[in-house]
Amino acid sequence: MKTNYYFLGIGGIGMSALARYFLHMGCRVAGYDRTPTALTRALEEEGAAIHFEEDVELIPEVMRDPATTVVVYTPAVPTDHAEYRYFVEQGFRIEKRSQMLGHLSEGKYVMAVAGTHGKTTTSTLVSWLNKGLTGDGSAFLGGLSKNFESNLVLAEKSLRLAVEADEFDRSFLRLNPDVAVITSADADHLDIYGTHEAVKEAFAQFIERIKAGGSLIIKQGVDVALRNEAISYYRYAYDTPCDFYARNIRLQEGGYYLFDLVLPDRTVTDCTLGIPGWVNIENAVAAVALCWCAAKHEGTTFDEERLREALAHFQGVKRRFEFYVNTPKQVYMDDYAHHPRELSAALTSVRKMFPGRRLLAIFQPHLYTRTRDLYEEFAEALSHADEVILLPIYPAREEPIEGITSEIIAERVTAPCSIVPREKLVDTLREQESDVVITFGAGNIDACCAPIAELIARRSE
Repeated sequence: MKTNYYFLGIGGIGMSALARYFLHMGCRVAGYDRTPTALTRALEEEGAAIHFEEDVELIPEVMRDPATTVVVYTPAVPTDHAEYRYFVEQGFRIEKRSQMLGHLSEGKYVMAVAGTHGKTTTSTLVSWLNKGLTGDGSAFLGGLSKNFESNLVLAEKSLRLAVEADEFDRSFLRLNPDVAVITSADADHLDIYGTHEAVKEAFAQFIERIKAGGSLIIKQGVDVALRNEAISYYRYAYDTPCDFYARNIRLQEGGYYLFDLVLPDRTVTDCTLGIPGWVNIENAVAAVALCWCAAKHEGTTFDEERLREALAHFQGVKRRFEFYVNTPKQVYMDDYAHHPRELSAALTSVRKMFPGRRLLAIFQPHLYTRTRDLYEEFAEALSHADEVILLPIYPAREEPIEGITSEIIAERVTAPCSIVPREKLVDTLREQESDVVITFGAGNIDACCAPIAELIARRSE
């Protein structure tokens, strides 16, 4: 192992988990990102040297020797980035985040969660169940687990490794999992794939990478070619009878559920999940299915009472169906949803949790290309709300596209809809009544969560 690791895009959720790993291993870690965040501040406190200007002169001297330094980058960093060009020209070993994750997973029992939505909560729950059921297990997560207070979990003995298998830039084709879940294969990242068929073909190739003797657990109804004849196949669902599903589902106060888990060899009755929402019951079914396959591979079984306890104590992931206020008078939650299917699942779930209450959805579209490709679907999903507020599009890595703005969504939403600049959002909410409020988006809308929560909490007193 080389001693120095330099990260281009170190503040990304997946990149920061790798940076934390190498810090834990005693390596020197440094990197660049566009803006400081809570994640970059945490990494600096843990020992990473980080700067926020695109400047070769700011690369630490110790990181400038190709013999001792590996460069890891995220595909969101453009190839004309000054520091990226420097490392290429100087002959450094340069790897994508997915390549490095592939290296680190070698020799492990890899439990991968793939899908265009649902994978972060599911993979985080797999990691938590591994700990609850076996006392151990590692994980590289795509979100900040509230239970572990990190996106990195390191095991002492277990070979189990839970990972989020990201389809962006075909990253998941660097992995060779032992067992995998596919939660969905919807049309997304069409700026990369071009067509929905190309997305589904990438998932088919991911399935082919599952090791011989392994297993795939795929959501009922997901249409992907199953060409790997050397593995076992299982289906899972929310409440549709198949290999793994939930039944006898009973809504409890605050949007929590009591349910039975049906597995191929048994039914585990009276389970509860520590986070609300029917969509999370579906994620829990997938996570338990992965652990069931792991136990089968190991020739073991799991204790049902420990499973119930682990599910009940799962605290979820930051920015995934995260409740800030949940009282009979006021509700405020925040979610990372940035695809129409995610929005629709979250909004219908909240409708079931709080029947008859007025629902305000606040959404920041993410990427011009995604908005261009899916604006009609976004409008249809958001129309499940009683009122909608849109923020301008968050560009991330993209340049504007003429004619592609939040207006093309707003004019198609059937509920009352307005567009508000992010910096005026809290003032706008202050001037109107609220009941159930949800913020959505993968951009920087999360900077508004604390002041919105403070406003809503005061109203619930």
